[in-house]
Amino acid sequence: MAHELYTRTNQKIFFAGLALENLRKAEAGEAMNAQALMLAEREAALFHLYGALLGLCHEVAGYYRLAEAYAPRVELLLNQDVLQASPTPELAELVEIARQPESWLARLLAAHAALFQPPQAPKTAKVDPGLPLIGAVSIEEESPALNSDELESWRQQLKQLVLRYRESLSEC
Repeated sequence: MAHELYTRTNQKIFFAGLALENLRKAEAGEAMNAQALMLAEREAALFHLYGALLGLCHEVAGYYRLAEAYAPRVELLLNQDVLQASPTPELAELVEIARQPESWLARLLAAHAALFQPPQAPKTAKVDPGLPLIGAVSIEEESPALNSDELESWRQQLKQLVLRYRESLSEC
């Protein structure tokens, strides 16, 4: 593999596609452990989509020779301080998209950050002292989980950004 920045971005987009393919198979529910497979593949897809986004940020930062070119997290590149120190149109666009809470990029970053949060039980007031202290838990998620269609949509939008940025960053 060449040691060019774009190779990591391409690899991560491809790996996200593989995880999404496996997620679709798990969503079909044919395996006994389909629910566990869905959780694992959803996390893998999010991990690789975040990695692809980080790879794209590295490509842009490397092209402009920014001091933050090797930042280990997307959030270290997509912030106002970096933009003020070294304004670039590509990073400015990414920051603008990420600031919109309903955008695909903001939802991707939030979903990735949620992977690192410990599980939290919903806050409920215990009224009856006769209720058992240990309650039954369900592995079902309360909030609707990301499905393969939404993750694939994020992957396609990221791929479009990658292609567009590469056209504008080429020196040809």
